[in-house]
Amino acid sequence: MCLVQDQKVAKILSGSKHYSKFERLTQILTELGTVVVGLSGGVDSTFLAYVSSAVLGKSNVQCATAVSASLSSDELELCREFCLKFDLDFHEVFTNEMQNPRYLENSSLRCYFCKSELFDQLVPLAEKSRGTIILGVNGDDDPNTRPGQRAALERGGRFPLREAGIGKVEIREMAKDLGLDTWDKPQSACLASRIPFGTPVTIEALSQIQQAERALKRLGFTQLRARHHGEVVRIEVPYEDLELAFKAKEEVVAVCKKAGYRFITLDLEGFVSGSFHVRGSQLNTN
Repeated sequence: MCLVQDQKVAKILSGSKHYSKFERLTQILTELGTVVVGLSGGVDSTFLAYVSSAVLGKSNVQCATAVSASLSSDELELCREFCLKFDLDFHEVFTNEMQNPRYLENSSLRCYFCKSELFDQLVPLAEKSRGTIILGVNGDDDPNTRPGQRAALERGGRFPLREAGIGKVEIREMAKDLGLDTWDKPQSACLASRIPFGTPVTIEALSQIQQAERALKRLGFTQLRARHHGEVVRIEVPYEDLELAFKAKEEVVAVCKKAGYRFITLDLEGFVSGSFHVRGSQLNTN
């Protein structure tokens, strides 16, 4: 039996080929009872927040977004608008990872220290409501290779989507069925992920990255990364958008120089999510 307080959601997804996994998700959420959703603004966390509210009722769900220099202001605004649209209890929690030297040194464990700081801020919120902190980690993610997810598990966090075996494609399809605007939102990550491991994270670098990416999106690029290499910015766009980038090269150069970069490069391998992880591993094995 599918335990959903908002029967409209259950009805919409009853014809979905993913309904059995959705039922498993509702069972997990029902067992938790009260939750604090770490809301990043991506399709996974917005879907989880929406479904949690539908299953448990709005009074048993709090959404919290970590606000710091590593969060794009556009992403924060998206979280605000999403929660306002669906009348979700929204909290902005201010995190202090930029005061942690271990985070600033930007080792491969950066995400571990970031997520630990997030939980330092979310735990009091969860304790007050006697709820469980849940994150939008999907079934395609492997916590063993993601230090941030390991930190969350160590602090008692739960990953209902992963526990239900729901992957990214399934989330997008169900989110589309539910009419969530984020269903086709491009992959995103914190601004610090644009800085190579071993290069210190600074407010100045994060500000440059945000300014460059915001301007590039206004030029029509949706999926992109502005990889920060000091005075050099290495722009990643999907392979099929490379021609567009070449055609708009004068505008691309102009907005990146305005952001503070001296040299502007375009990565001919195209966009690769987590490229510092992926390409670093390739270099180590070839």
